[in-house]
Amino acid sequence: MADKTLLIVDGHSYAYRAFFAIPKLTNARGEPTNAVFGFLKMLRKMAEDFQPSHWAVAWDAGLPEERLKLLETYKAQRQPMPDDLRVQLPAIRDVLEALHVVSLEQPGCEADDVIATVCREAGDARVLIATADKDLMQLVSDRVCGVRLLPKGNVLMDRDRVRERYGVPPEQMLDLLCLTGDSSDNIPGVPGVGEKTAVQLLAQFGGAEAVLARSAEIANPRLRAAIEQCAERIRQNRVLMTLNATLPVAVEWGRMRRVEPDHERLAVLFERFGFKSLLAEARRQAQPSPQGQLPLC
Repeated sequence: MADKTLLIVDGHSYAYRAFFAIPKLTNARGEPTNAVFGFLKMLRKMAEDFQPSHWAVAWDAGLPEERLKLLETYKAQRQPMPDDLRVQLPAIRDVLEALHVVSLEQPGCEADDVIATVCREAGDARVLIATADKDLMQLVSDRVCGVRLLPKGNVLMDRDRVRERYGVPPEQMLDLLCLTGDSSDNIPGVPGVGEKTAVQLLAQFGGAEAVLARSAEIANPRLRAAIEQCAERIRQNRVLMTLNATLPVAVEWGRMRRVEPDHERLAVLFERFGFKSLLAEARRQAQPSPQGQLPLC
């Protein structure tokens, strides 16, 4: 499997990003299409940059009961999905089907856990995780990289770049989050402990559990008291933010292989969405591609 490169996209994360990145865009019927256009644009750019041999999109399909039991307010701060985005999700999936991109989801589970399972099931294949969520950086390894979308383009978050960005290697990302919490998921950390302080503690002690076990060695009395008072929270955060890599999600290499899109179906969709340049391109590409050539869309 070492010759395989699987690009797996965090679906809702990228749909949100596309929705807010692209100014209001509608078709002739006044239906919003900006998220569809933005999602497709980002997917094409990643395909061009990284030339994956396989690809898939993972979707959220509910919140795990075990996390909600631990923290009733888990992700409770998030506003409802904007209606103009919600109505575009089926259209994004229609485009993905025409591109022969597999959608993966598991009822009652988050995309993060689906992605973690795929990484485990992928064997020794190279995996690229396209997401804006830093908790997925705990999956980065010698064969797994994150994809971070920056203004200048896509950047691969390998082990060195994770350390450069967060101050710790991927193996300590979970420990970092145990101490800082994750505001995007409404998970509180230790009061007064931001990334910089957490990095210093982990450099000194090695892990969050070691920080608790050796808290008497923390020189700052206020920090020491905060750590000791939040011992239960730190341990709870580890359970909350440990990804579940044992979901019944199969990596079907045959279905995930990047093949020639259904250009005729894409043309129908692009005409409906009012994507004129993409429509012209799809009509041109409706003829068979040269053997072995991978499509960009």
